[in-house]
Parts: sequence; structure tokens; C-alpha cells
Amino acid sequence: MKTILNVIWLVLSGFWLFLGYLLAGILLCITIIGIPFGLAAFRIGVYALWPFGYTTTERHDAGAPSLVGNVLWLILAGWWLALSHIVTGVALCVTIIGIPFGIANFKMVPLSLLPLGREIVPTDQLFATR
Repeated sequence: MKTILNVIWLVLSGFWLFLGYLLAGILLCITIIGIPFGLAAFRIGVYALWPFGYTTTERHDAGAPSLVGNVLWLILAGWWLALSHIVTGVALCVTIIGIPFGIANFKMVPLSLLPLGREIVPTDQLFATR
């Protein structure tokens, strides 16, 4: 089922969101200081390409550096990426078939705003560790 959802997601919004994260990652990797942010953008971009079957969880070893990094991320790229998820989510919620995909877009907004200190894991792995 998740494969079917991922294919429909890819056609409706996943590819364009992936391109947005790819562009943000390339722009952030121009400077040495921005490389960790660019890598985070690439990581979230792959998640935005195939989101079903994966979820995010907090990293317990993340501390003050991830807080400072999240503030910088929010200023540099977070607002624009979150805005793209909101616009895409609203557009998908116009049709009945697109409502689940719009909700999935809205669930990705917090990750696009504050990605550092979070980890993308398969859904099965999350339940196995609890």
C-alpha cells in the first residue's frame, strides 16, 4: 500500500518538493558553514520524495548546537520550504482524493521548519524500539 501511496505522492507533489529541497541544499552547500544545512536539506528532500513508510523522531543526543542550527535554518531555508508544503497541501486538499496527501504535506511543515535534532526512520523501526 505504501508503494502505491508513494507513487501517487511522487506524481502529485513529491517531485516538486524534492526539487525545492535539492535547490536549497545546493545553495546552502556553497559555503563551508552551510554544508551541514545542505546535507539536512538533501536528507529531508529524499523524505519528501518518498514519505510513506517513514516517520520522524527526536534524537535524544541533540543539544544546544541543534537549537542554534535550527534558528539559522529557519532564517536561511525553513520559511520557504515550509511555505511550499503549506501551498502544496492547500492545493491538494481541494479535491477529495488529494486530502490525505494534503494532510501529509501539513505533517511535514514542522520538519521543514526545524529539522536539526530529528531523525527519519522507517515506521516499522519506530514501533520496534518502543
